[in-house]
Amino acid sequence: MSTDTDTDSEVTAAAPGGENGENIATGEKIATPETQLCNAGNIPVAVVELRGASAAVGGRTLWGGVDLTVDCGEFVAVLGPNGVGKSTLVKVLLGVLPAAAGEVRVLGQRPGAAGAQIGYLPQRRSFDASLRIRGVDVVRLGLDGDRWGVPLPGTRRFGARRRAEQERVREVIDLVGASAYAHRAIGECSGGEQQRLLIAQALVRRPRLLVLDEPLDSLDLPNQASVAALIGRISRSEDVAVVMVAHDVNPILPYLDRVVYLADGGAASGTPEEVITTETLSNLFRTPVEVLRASDGRLVVVGGPEAPALHADRHDGYDRHDPRAGVRRVVGAGAGTNTGSSAGTPATPAPRSGADDVR
Repeated sequence: MSTDTDTDSEVTAAAPGGENGENIATGEKIATPETQLCNAGNIPVAVVELRGASAAVGGRTLWGGVDLTVDCGEFVAVLGPNGVGKSTLVKVLLGVLPAAAGEVRVLGQRPGAAGAQIGYLPQRRSFDASLRIRGVDVVRLGLDGDRWGVPLPGTRRFGARRRAEQERVREVIDLVGASAYAHRAIGECSGGEQQRLLIAQALVRRPRLLVLDEPLDSLDLPNQASVAALIGRISRSEDVAVVMVAHDVNPILPYLDRVVYLADGGAASGTPEEVITTETLSNLFRTPVEVLRASDGRLVVVGGPEAPALHADRHDGYDRHDPRAGVRRVVGAGAGTNTGSSAGTPATPAPRSGADDVR
């Protein structure tokens, strides 16, 4: 049973960046602002740095030669077809899997050593419609979900730390625009509302790095656009670096600083203008690829005249060798409708192998 008995006199630290380096929202010690805080403007190391990095699973190299630097406030997308190791890159950054070669540094340390400063949103989680836990409680789990037991009645209600935690929860809920439904049962919230609350949960400890694994998956087009805009705004206003796995670059394209495009064993990184080009993708996939830009600014990648229609279901029969994956989603009048001559005639999906389960 928890017996935390914080009082006003016991917790007098300022918010992160205060003189004593304590985060009053979590009670955790952090390094001094001169060396740690992104918004101090003089960080001696990049938030994420990969040099010649590669990853292998079961003896097969998923990707290699990745060079990437992510600084404070930057928004980076990891793109590519299914099975090329996008989520594996996330696991490498989190320290769950080791890199097979090269150097990987996260917040100036080995992956996994700075976990308290990383906000992580895994692939889409679904909540049962009957689940009665409130959205605000889901957000609060980002602060105290790793603590054992429950506070004794009356011991923390009026403590300074408790008030600081409550204020931080309110702050991030307001930041993601979820105040109107935060006290509703999470199971009654829409997919877009749930995703906003989960993003708030990942932000509540004031991370310096936000890692998002396909946060737009299963959202309809309007919610994709609004959540993409939200993440882009957060990266700037909170000065937090964002690394986001995406299957479609178009919703997030206006907010990106750079992309990492993974193909079968290879990778290309740089600004979207440098990477998502006919020349770069043709070299990456070792097959002719044409990149077009629609009148509304969306990118269309044409990989062949008989390419399968995209986004029918990204987990069912999706060809990981299709170079258009991660880029093209041309939508007609109805949501989810693929249109345009570049889509080609739908072909029989390629058979899936065991390797395709690695995302």
